[in-house]
Amino acid sequence: MAKESKITSENFISKGSIQETMLGPLWARATYSKLYPELLNDEKAIEIIEKVDHNFLEAKEFLTGKNEFRLFGLLVRAKKFENALLKYMENYPYTTVVNLGAGLDTTFFRVDNGKIKWYDLDLSNAIEFRNQLIPEGPRNKCISKSVLDFSWFDDIEWSRKNGIFFIAGGFVYYFKQEDLKELFNNIMLKFPGAEIIFDAISKLALRKFNQLAKKAGKGESVYFSVKNPENLFPLWSEKIEVVDWFPLWTRTEINPTWNNRTKKMIKLMRRLNTSKIVQLRFSK
Repeated sequence: MAKESKITSENFISKGSIQETMLGPLWARATYSKLYPELLNDEKAIEIIEKVDHNFLEAKEFLTGKNEFRLFGLLVRAKKFENALLKYMENYPYTTVVNLGAGLDTTFFRVDNGKIKWYDLDLSNAIEFRNQLIPEGPRNKCISKSVLDFSWFDDIEWSRKNGIFFIAGGFVYYFKQEDLKELFNNIMLKFPGAEIIFDAISKLALRKFNQLAKKAGKGESVYFSVKNPENLFPLWSEKIEVVDWFPLWTRTEINPTWNNRTKKMIKLMRRLNTSKIVQLRFSK
């Protein structure tokens, strides 16, 4: 049997492009899933990366700097989202899931029960790239729109009886508070009873992230930080309920085989509460 040829990234990725940025988290999940499947078992990411001929050295340097724990954090975040969604699906096995700012996320393939409907929402250039590596299926569709273009609401098939769940990884901190508040309030009106899970960062992490991005010449800027979700989101609306929230690393065991710097940084991040998982419900 002839060996399957790889996809040459030079054919569709330019240096410094959004496509190159999208490949980094996918590579991290694939690479570290093989090393630490107890954190995340992302077989789809592994399958995709093995088909792509690309030098991921720069992606690794940008994602980690000298701190490998950042890569571990991507896996932990994905696993916490996965756990929350699977728990929701116990009550709503036919639910609709909307992945905001989907990029090359592969959560659908880890949770699919053969019944859910899934939508990956992102900007047109991101979705075009996604479709080259992760084609749509009968129950997982893509929407090429800005999340702030609320016309995408009409592209979603859902019912209150079956439920609707939103995930937003690496997403909210790229928005200013007024835009995020408008988004959440409109989701609340259009999809009453919906739940959403996302990761948020502290003011300290926000400053550090911007410093890292500037140093790497990437130019990304983040705007939104959260200290205590219970003191923020219910103020946006009385119909916003905090279902759960916790610092990213507090519900993950540290593997004693990890290098000492990684373990030290994880303990520091726990203490400083720099990153957290937040789950909200928009009351009916």
